[in-house]
Amino acid sequence: MRTFVRTFAAALCCLLIAAPILAQAPAFQAIKAGRMIDTLTGKVLENQVIIIEGDKIKAVGPNLAIPAGAEVIDLSRMTVMPGFTDSHVHITGQAGGDYYEGLFRRTVMDEAVSAHIYAKRTLEAGFTTVRNLGSGPFVDIALRNAINRGDFPGPRILAANMYIGSTGSHGDLTGFSPWLGDRTPPEMSGIADGVDEVRKKVRYLIKYGADVIKFGATAGVLTEEASVGAPQYSQEEMDAIVAEAHLHGVKVTAHAHGAEGIRMAIKAGVDSVEHGSFLDAEGIRMMKERGTYLSADIYNDDYILSEYAKFNTPQKIIDKEKLVGRVQRENFKKAVQAGVKIAFGTDAGVYPHGWNGKQFAKMVEWGMTPMGAIQASTISNATLFGWTDTIGSITAGKFADIVAVDGDPLGNISMLENVSFVMKGGVVYKRVK
Repeated sequence: MRTFVRTFAAALCCLLIAAPILAQAPAFQAIKAGRMIDTLTGKVLENQVIIIEGDKIKAVGPNLAIPAGAEVIDLSRMTVMPGFTDSHVHITGQAGGDYYEGLFRRTVMDEAVSAHIYAKRTLEAGFTTVRNLGSGPFVDIALRNAINRGDFPGPRILAANMYIGSTGSHGDLTGFSPWLGDRTPPEMSGIADGVDEVRKKVRYLIKYGADVIKFGATAGVLTEEASVGAPQYSQEEMDAIVAEAHLHGVKVTAHAHGAEGIRMAIKAGVDSVEHGSFLDAEGIRMMKERGTYLSADIYNDDYILSEYAKFNTPQKIIDKEKLVGRVQRENFKKAVQAGVKIAFGTDAGVYPHGWNGKQFAKMVEWGMTPMGAIQASTISNATLFGWTDTIGSITAGKFADIVAVDGDPLGNISMLENVSFVMKGGVVYKRVK
Protein backbone atom coordinates (compact mmCIF):
# COMPACT_ATOMS: atom_id res chain seq x y z
CA MET A 1 0.00 0.00 0.00
CA ARG A 2 2.74 2.46 0.92
CA THR A 3 4.55 1.75 -2.36
CA PHE A 4 1.33 2.42 -4.26
CA VAL A 5 0.77 5.72 -2.48
CA ARG A 6 4.37 6.88 -3.02
CA THR A 7 4.25 5.98 -6.71
CA PHE A 8 0.90 7.70 -7.12
CA ALA A 9 2.08 10.88 -5.42
CA ALA A 10 5.33 11.05 -7.38
CA ALA A 11 3.56 10.60 -10.71
CA LEU A 12 0.92 13.18 -9.87
CA CYS A 13 3.52 15.76 -8.89
CA CYS A 14 5.46 15.22 -12.11
CA LEU A 15 2.34 15.66 -14.21
CA LEU A 16 1.21 18.85 -12.55
CA ILE A 17 4.46 20.81 -12.27
CA ALA A 18 5.66 20.36 -15.85
CA ALA A 19 4.61 23.84 -16.95
CA PRO A 20 6.23 27.27 -17.38
CA ILE A 21 6.08 29.89 -14.67
CA LEU A 22 3.55 32.63 -15.48
CA ALA A 23 4.20 36.36 -15.73
CA GLN A 24 3.86 38.48 -12.61
CA ALA A 25 1.52 41.45 -12.27
CA PRO A 26 3.06 44.87 -13.14
CA ALA A 27 3.99 47.13 -10.23
CA PHE A 28 1.14 49.59 -10.95
CA GLN A 29 -1.86 49.51 -13.25
CA ALA A 30 -4.86 51.76 -13.67
CA ILE A 31 -8.18 50.63 -15.14
CA LYS A 32 -10.53 53.27 -16.54
CA ALA A 33 -13.99 51.79 -16.00
CA GLY A 34 -16.87 53.41 -17.88
CA ARG A 35 -19.44 51.60 -15.74
CA MET A 36 -18.54 49.61 -12.65
CA ILE A 37 -20.89 47.29 -10.77
CA ASP A 38 -20.52 47.75 -7.02
CA THR A 39 -21.57 44.34 -5.75
CA LEU A 40 -21.65 45.53 -2.13
CA THR A 41 -24.37 48.12 -2.74
CA GLY A 42 -25.96 46.76 -5.90
CA LYS A 43 -25.32 50.06 -7.67
CA VAL A 44 -23.67 50.93 -10.97
CA LEU A 45 -21.00 53.63 -10.68
CA GLU A 46 -19.91 55.75 -13.65
CA ASN A 47 -16.40 56.70 -14.76
CA GLN A 48 -14.40 54.98 -12.05
CA VAL A 49 -10.64 54.55 -11.88
CA ILE A 50 -9.23 51.40 -10.31
CA ILE A 51 -5.62 51.67 -9.13
CA ILE A 52 -3.86 48.31 -8.82
CA GLU A 53 -0.57 47.71 -7.06
CA GLY A 54 0.85 44.26 -7.67
CA ASP A 55 -1.96 41.73 -7.19
CA LYS A 56 -4.21 43.96 -5.05
CA ILE A 57 -6.57 46.87 -5.56
CA LYS A 58 -5.04 49.99 -4.01
CA ALA A 59 -7.84 52.51 -4.59
CA VAL A 60 -11.14 52.93 -6.41
CA GLY A 61 -13.05 56.11 -7.24
CA PRO A 62 -13.82 58.81 -9.79
CA ASN A 63 -11.01 61.03 -11.12
CA LEU A 64 -8.23 59.33 -9.17
CA ALA A 65 -4.68 60.38 -9.99
CA ILE A 66 -2.92 57.67 -11.96
CA PRO A 67 0.57 56.87 -10.61
CA ALA A 68 3.47 57.81 -12.86
CA GLY A 69 4.56 54.88 -14.98
CA ALA A 70 1.41 52.88 -14.36
CA GLU A 71 0.09 50.72 -17.18
CA VAL A 72 -3.30 52.14 -18.19
CA ILE A 73 -6.06 49.75 -19.29
CA ASP A 74 -8.90 51.61 -20.99
CA LEU A 75 -12.25 49.94 -20.30
CA SER A 76 -14.14 53.23 -20.48
CA ARG A 77 -16.69 51.85 -22.96
CA MET A 78 -17.29 48.71 -20.92
CA THR A 79 -19.03 47.44 -17.82
CA VAL A 80 -16.55 46.30 -15.20
CA MET A 81 -17.26 43.79 -12.40
CA PRO A 82 -15.38 41.69 -9.84
CA GLY A 83 -14.15 38.34 -11.07
CA PHE A 84 -16.90 35.73 -10.98
CA THR A 85 -16.84 32.76 -8.63
CA ASP A 86 -18.48 29.34 -8.84
CA SER A 87 -19.39 27.42 -5.69
CA HIS A 88 -19.71 24.01 -7.38
CA VAL A 89 -17.40 22.75 -10.11
CA HIS A 90 -15.61 19.52 -10.94
CA ILE A 91 -12.63 21.11 -12.62
CA THR A 92 -10.54 17.96 -13.03
CA GLY A 93 -12.91 16.23 -15.45
CA GLN A 94 -15.64 16.76 -18.01
CA ALA A 95 -18.53 14.76 -19.43
CA GLY A 96 -18.18 13.52 -22.97
CA GLY A 97 -17.17 10.53 -25.03
CA ASP A 98 -18.57 7.25 -23.78
CA TYR A 99 -20.04 6.80 -20.29
CA TYR A 100 -18.43 3.40 -19.73
CA GLU A 101 -15.13 4.45 -21.26
CA GLY A 102 -14.92 7.18 -18.64
CA LEU A 103 -15.69 4.78 -15.81
CA PHE A 104 -13.42 1.91 -16.75
CA ARG A 105 -10.55 3.19 -18.88
CA ARG A 106 -9.73 6.63 -17.54
CA THR A 107 -7.67 6.78 -14.37
CA VAL A 108 -6.84 9.47 -11.86
CA MET A 109 -3.69 10.08 -13.93
CA ASP A 110 -5.87 11.02 -16.89
CA GLU A 111 -7.60 13.53 -14.63
CA ALA A 112 -4.27 15.02 -13.61
CA VAL A 113 -3.06 15.36 -17.20
CA SER A 114 -6.14 17.24 -18.44
CA ALA A 115 -7.12 19.25 -15.35
CA HIS A 116 -5.05 22.31 -16.30
CA ILE A 117 -6.95 22.58 -19.60
CA TYR A 118 -10.27 22.93 -17.79
CA ALA A 119 -8.74 25.36 -15.29
CA LYS A 120 -7.60 27.66 -18.09
CA ARG A 121 -11.03 27.57 -19.79
CA THR A 122 -12.72 28.41 -16.50
CA LEU A 123 -10.47 31.39 -15.85
CA GLU A 124 -10.85 32.73 -19.39
CA ALA A 125 -14.63 32.60 -18.91
CA GLY A 126 -14.20 35.14 -16.10
CA PHE A 127 -14.31 32.79 -13.11
CA THR A 128 -11.35 33.74 -10.95
CA THR A 129 -12.24 31.63 -7.88
CA VAL A 130 -14.05 28.28 -7.71
CA ARG A 131 -14.97 25.68 -5.14
CA ASN A 132 -14.14 22.22 -6.49
CA LEU A 133 -16.54 19.73 -4.94
CA GLY A 134 -15.10 16.36 -5.73
CA SER A 135 -12.17 14.98 -7.71
CA GLY A 136 -9.97 11.93 -7.98
CA PRO A 137 -7.75 11.48 -4.93
CA PHE A 138 -5.67 14.61 -4.33
CA VAL A 139 -5.91 15.86 -7.94
CA ASP A 140 -7.74 19.11 -7.16
CA ILE A 141 -5.37 19.79 -4.25
CA ALA A 142 -2.32 19.35 -6.49
CA LEU A 143 -4.00 21.47 -9.17
CA ARG A 144 -4.76 24.22 -6.64
CA ASN A 145 -1.16 24.23 -5.45
CA ALA A 146 0.25 24.32 -8.98
CA ILE A 147 -1.96 27.28 -9.92
CA ASN A 148 -1.00 29.08 -6.72
CA ARG A 149 2.68 28.56 -7.58
CA GLY A 150 2.09 30.09 -11.00
CA ASP A 151 2.85 26.93 -12.97
CA PHE A 152 -0.11 27.54 -15.27
CA PRO A 153 -3.25 29.71 -15.44
CA GLY A 154 -6.40 28.87 -13.57
CA PRO A 155 -8.79 30.16 -10.93
CA ARG A 156 -8.11 30.08 -7.23
CA ILE A 157 -9.47 26.77 -5.98
CA LEU A 158 -11.07 25.77 -2.71
CA ALA A 159 -10.61 22.03 -2.93
CA ALA A 160 -12.90 19.45 -1.34
CA ASN A 161 -10.96 16.56 -2.84
CA MET A 162 -12.80 13.26 -2.31
CA TYR A 163 -16.59 13.22 -1.89
CA ILE A 164 -17.53 11.56 1.40
CA GLY A 165 -20.25 8.98 0.76
CA SER A 166 -21.66 5.85 2.30
CA THR A 167 -21.22 2.38 0.82
CA GLY A 168 -23.39 2.03 -2.28
CA SER A 169 -24.18 5.75 -2.37
CA HIS A 170 -23.97 8.42 -5.05
CA GLY A 171 -20.29 8.66 -4.13
CA ASP A 172 -19.71 4.93 -4.61
CA LEU A 173 -19.51 2.84 -7.78
CA THR A 174 -23.06 1.48 -7.97
CA GLY A 175 -24.62 -1.10 -10.27
CA PHE A 176 -21.46 -2.95 -11.24
CA SER A 177 -19.69 -6.14 -10.19
CA PRO A 178 -18.15 -6.03 -6.70
CA TRP A 179 -14.89 -7.10 -8.35
CA LEU A 180 -14.80 -3.63 -9.93
CA GLY A 181 -16.11 -1.48 -7.13
CA ASP A 182 -14.26 -2.71 -4.06
CA ARG A 183 -10.62 -2.67 -5.14
CA THR A 184 -9.86 0.97 -4.43
CA PRO A 185 -7.49 1.44 -1.48
CA PRO A 186 -9.32 3.15 1.42
CA GLU A 187 -6.90 6.08 1.28
CA MET A 188 -7.92 6.73 -2.33
CA SER A 189 -11.66 6.74 -1.63
CA GLY A 190 -14.17 8.93 0.17
CA ILE A 191 -16.33 5.99 1.21
CA ALA A 192 -17.00 5.92 4.96
CA ASP A 193 -19.73 4.39 7.12
CA GLY A 194 -20.63 5.08 10.73
CA VAL A 195 -19.84 7.98 13.02
CA ASP A 196 -16.24 6.99 13.72
CA GLU A 197 -15.39 6.36 10.06
CA VAL A 198 -16.86 9.62 8.79
CA ARG A 199 -15.05 11.61 11.47
CA LYS A 200 -11.79 9.93 10.50
CA LYS A 201 -12.39 10.62 6.81
CA VAL A 202 -12.96 14.32 7.51
CA ARG A 203 -9.72 14.46 9.49
CA TYR A 204 -7.87 12.63 6.73
CA LEU A 205 -9.04 15.02 4.01
CA ILE A 206 -8.21 18.09 6.07
CA LYS A 207 -4.80 16.63 6.94
CA TYR A 208 -3.95 16.40 3.25
CA GLY A 209 -5.17 19.83 2.22
CA ALA A 210 -8.96 19.98 1.81
CA ASP A 211 -10.32 23.54 2.07
CA VAL A 212 -13.95 22.43 2.28
CA ILE A 213 -15.72 19.14 3.03
CA LYS A 214 -18.43 17.74 0.79
CA PHE A 215 -20.57 14.74 1.66
CA GLY A 216 -23.53 12.97 0.11
CA ALA A 217 -26.67 13.48 2.16
CA THR A 218 -28.88 11.85 -0.48
CA ALA A 219 -28.84 9.79 -3.63
CA GLY A 220 -28.20 11.54 -6.92
CA VAL A 221 -28.93 11.76 -10.61
CA LEU A 222 -25.77 10.87 -12.54
CA THR A 223 -25.22 7.48 -10.90
CA GLU A 224 -27.16 4.26 -11.16
CA GLU A 225 -28.71 3.86 -7.71
CA ALA A 226 -32.49 3.61 -7.97
CA SER A 227 -33.39 6.69 -5.95
CA VAL A 228 -32.73 10.33 -6.72
CA GLY A 229 -33.27 11.76 -3.27
CA ALA A 230 -33.32 9.13 -0.51
CA PRO A 231 -31.06 9.91 2.48
CA GLN A 232 -27.76 8.03 2.36
CA TYR A 233 -26.42 8.89 5.81
CA SER A 234 -28.10 8.83 9.20
CA GLN A 235 -28.62 12.05 11.15
CA GLU A 236 -25.85 11.00 13.53
CA GLU A 237 -23.39 10.50 10.67
CA MET A 238 -24.23 13.87 9.12
CA ASP A 239 -23.93 15.55 12.51
CA ALA A 240 -20.49 13.98 12.98
CA ILE A 241 -19.20 15.09 9.57
CA VAL A 242 -20.23 18.71 10.11
CA ALA A 243 -19.11 18.87 13.72
CA GLU A 244 -15.68 17.46 12.92
CA ALA A 245 -15.08 19.81 9.99
CA HIS A 246 -16.27 22.85 11.92
CA LEU A 247 -14.00 21.85 14.79
CA HIS A 248 -11.13 22.38 12.34
CA GLY A 249 -12.56 25.65 11.03
CA VAL A 250 -13.50 24.06 7.69
CA LYS A 251 -16.88 24.62 6.04
CA VAL A 252 -19.15 21.81 4.86
CA THR A 253 -21.50 21.37 1.96
CA ALA A 254 -23.97 18.56 1.30
CA HIS A 255 -25.03 17.04 -1.99
CA ALA A 256 -28.77 16.77 -1.38
CA HIS A 257 -31.71 16.29 -3.75
CA GLY A 258 -34.47 14.81 -1.55
CA ALA A 259 -36.52 16.91 0.87
CA GLU A 260 -35.82 14.71 3.90
CA GLY A 261 -32.08 14.57 3.27
CA ILE A 262 -31.97 18.32 2.73
CA ARG A 263 -33.63 18.90 6.10
CA MET A 264 -31.25 16.45 7.78
CA ALA A 265 -28.22 18.22 6.30
CA ILE A 266 -29.50 21.63 7.38
CA LYS A 267 -30.16 20.29 10.88
CA ALA A 268 -26.58 18.97 10.96
CA GLY A 269 -25.37 22.52 10.31
CA VAL A 270 -24.03 22.45 6.75
CA ASP A 271 -22.97 25.79 5.31
CA SER A 272 -24.59 25.11 1.95
CA VAL A 273 -26.82 22.63 0.20
CA GLU A 274 -25.94 21.55 -3.33
CA HIS A 275 -28.71 20.95 -5.89
CA GLY A 276 -31.69 21.17 -3.51
CA SER A 277 -33.98 19.68 -6.14
CA PHE A 278 -36.91 18.62 -3.95
CA LEU A 279 -36.52 21.40 -1.39
CA ASP A 280 -39.84 21.84 0.44
CA ALA A 281 -41.42 24.60 2.51
CA GLU A 282 -39.96 23.27 5.76
CA GLY A 283 -36.50 23.10 4.22
CA ILE A 284 -36.84 26.68 3.00
CA ARG A 285 -37.89 27.78 6.47
CA MET A 286 -34.91 26.01 8.02
CA MET A 287 -32.47 27.49 5.50
CA LYS A 288 -33.69 31.00 6.21
CA GLU A 289 -33.60 30.47 9.96
CA ARG A 290 -30.04 29.09 9.93
CA GLY A 291 -28.56 31.14 7.09
CA THR A 292 -27.83 28.07 4.96
CA TYR A 293 -26.93 28.79 1.33
CA LEU A 294 -28.58 27.09 -1.64
CA SER A 295 -26.21 26.25 -4.49
CA ALA A 296 -28.50 25.02 -7.27
CA ASP A 297 -27.14 23.98 -10.67
CA ILE A 298 -30.17 25.05 -12.68
CA TYR A 299 -28.57 25.31 -16.13
CA ASN A 300 -27.21 21.82 -16.61
CA ASP A 301 -30.59 20.12 -17.12
CA ASP A 302 -30.57 21.60 -20.63
CA TYR A 303 -27.20 20.05 -21.46
CA ILE A 304 -27.87 16.66 -19.89
CA LEU A 305 -31.15 16.15 -21.73
CA SER A 306 -29.76 17.32 -25.08
CA GLU A 307 -26.36 15.60 -25.00
CA TYR A 308 -26.06 12.70 -22.56
CA ALA A 309 -27.79 10.11 -24.74
CA LYS A 310 -24.93 10.67 -27.22
CA PHE A 311 -22.47 9.60 -24.49
CA ASN A 312 -24.06 6.12 -24.13
CA THR A 313 -25.40 7.17 -20.73
CA PRO A 314 -27.74 4.60 -19.15
CA GLN A 315 -31.38 5.46 -19.77
CA LYS A 316 -32.17 5.28 -16.04
CA ILE A 317 -29.84 8.26 -15.48
CA ILE A 318 -31.49 10.33 -18.20
CA ASP A 319 -34.90 9.40 -16.80
CA LYS A 320 -33.82 10.59 -13.35
CA GLU A 321 -32.74 13.93 -14.84
CA LYS A 322 -36.17 14.30 -16.44
CA LEU A 323 -37.67 13.77 -13.00
CA VAL A 324 -35.45 16.38 -11.37
CA GLY A 325 -34.78 19.24 -13.80
CA ARG A 326 -38.03 21.20 -13.89
CA VAL A 327 -38.83 20.61 -10.20
CA GLN A 328 -35.39 21.84 -9.17
CA ARG A 329 -35.91 25.10 -11.05
CA GLU A 330 -39.37 25.63 -9.58
CA ASN A 331 -38.05 25.07 -6.06
CA PHE A 332 -35.11 27.37 -6.73
CA LYS A 333 -37.62 30.09 -7.59
CA LYS A 334 -39.53 29.46 -4.35
CA ALA A 335 -36.29 29.74 -2.38
CA VAL A 336 -35.37 33.02 -4.09
CA GLN A 337 -38.81 34.46 -3.39
CA ALA A 338 -38.59 33.39 0.24
CA GLY A 339 -35.25 35.12 0.74
CA VAL A 340 -32.97 32.07 1.08
CA LYS A 341 -29.28 32.93 0.61
CA ILE A 342 -28.32 31.96 -2.94
CA ALA A 343 -24.87 30.86 -4.06
CA PHE A 344 -23.79 30.65 -7.69
CA GLY A 345 -22.94 26.99 -8.31
CA THR A 346 -23.04 25.32 -11.72
CA ASP A 347 -21.73 21.74 -11.41
CA ALA A 348 -19.46 22.53 -14.38
CA GLY A 349 -17.82 19.35 -15.56
CA VAL A 350 -21.28 17.87 -15.92
CA TYR A 351 -21.22 20.19 -18.94
CA PRO A 352 -18.19 21.85 -20.59
CA HIS A 353 -15.89 23.98 -18.48
CA GLY A 354 -15.92 27.59 -19.60
CA TRP A 355 -19.70 27.49 -19.99
CA ASN A 356 -20.22 28.45 -16.34
CA GLY A 357 -21.71 31.81 -17.36
CA LYS A 358 -24.72 30.14 -18.95
CA GLN A 359 -26.21 29.81 -15.48
CA PHE A 360 -26.67 33.58 -15.07
CA ALA A 361 -29.55 33.67 -17.56
CA LYS A 362 -31.24 30.66 -15.91
CA MET A 363 -31.05 32.29 -12.50
CA VAL A 364 -32.74 35.38 -13.90
CA GLU A 365 -35.32 33.29 -15.76
CA TRP A 366 -36.18 31.53 -12.49
CA GLY A 367 -36.64 34.47 -10.20
CA MET A 368 -33.47 36.46 -9.58
CA THR A 369 -32.75 39.98 -10.77
CA PRO A 370 -29.69 40.42 -13.00
CA MET A 371 -27.95 42.28 -10.17
CA GLY A 372 -28.88 39.50 -7.75
CA ALA A 373 -27.40 36.85 -10.05
CA ILE A 374 -24.16 38.84 -10.38
CA GLN A 375 -24.02 39.30 -6.61
CA ALA A 376 -24.56 35.56 -6.13
CA SER A 377 -21.41 34.90 -8.16
CA THR A 378 -19.38 37.59 -6.42
CA ILE A 379 -20.05 38.87 -2.91
CA SER A 380 -22.48 36.09 -1.89
CA ASN A 381 -20.10 33.32 -2.83
CA ALA A 382 -17.25 35.22 -1.19
CA THR A 383 -19.25 35.22 2.04
CA LEU A 384 -20.03 31.51 1.73
CA PHE A 385 -16.35 30.75 1.11
CA GLY A 386 -15.26 32.88 4.07
CA TRP A 387 -13.21 35.04 1.69
CA THR A 388 -14.93 38.44 1.90
CA ASP A 389 -11.62 40.09 2.81
CA THR A 390 -10.04 39.07 -0.49
CA ILE A 391 -12.65 38.62 -3.26
CA GLY A 392 -16.23 39.46 -4.24
CA SER A 393 -16.09 43.20 -4.84
CA ILE A 394 -13.86 45.84 -6.41
CA THR A 395 -12.63 47.22 -3.13
CA ALA A 396 -9.28 48.53 -1.91
CA GLY A 397 -7.25 45.75 -0.31
CA LYS A 398 -8.85 42.88 -2.22
CA PHE A 399 -7.33 40.88 -5.05
CA ALA A 400 -7.41 42.62 -8.42
CA ASP A 401 -9.84 40.10 -9.91
CA ILE A 402 -11.75 41.98 -12.59
CA VAL A 403 -13.87 41.11 -15.62
CA ALA A 404 -15.54 43.32 -18.21
CA VAL A 405 -18.12 43.10 -20.99
CA ASP A 406 -18.89 45.44 -23.85
CA GLY A 407 -22.46 46.34 -22.96
CA ASP A 408 -24.93 46.34 -20.10
CA PRO A 409 -25.33 42.92 -18.44
CA LEU A 410 -28.19 44.26 -16.32
CA GLY A 411 -30.11 44.71 -19.55
CA ASN A 412 -28.87 41.51 -21.16
CA ILE A 413 -27.52 39.03 -18.61
CA SER A 414 -26.58 36.54 -21.34
CA MET A 415 -23.60 38.65 -22.33
CA LEU A 416 -21.85 37.30 -19.22
CA GLU A 417 -21.45 34.06 -21.14
CA ASN A 418 -18.72 35.75 -23.20
CA VAL A 419 -16.65 38.20 -21.21
CA SER A 420 -14.16 40.41 -23.07
CA PHE A 421 -11.60 41.05 -20.34
CA VAL A 422 -10.28 38.92 -17.49
CA MET A 423 -7.78 39.88 -14.81
CA LYS A 424 -6.86 37.71 -11.85
CA GLY A 425 -4.54 39.03 -9.16
CA GLY A 426 -3.40 41.89 -11.37
CA VAL A 427 -2.45 39.63 -14.30
CA VAL A 428 -4.49 39.99 -17.50
CA TYR A 429 -5.48 36.65 -18.99
CA LYS A 430 -7.91 37.94 -21.59
CA ARG A 431 -7.60 41.35 -23.26
CA VAL A 432 -10.14 43.43 -25.13
CA LYS A 433 -9.71 42.89 -28.86
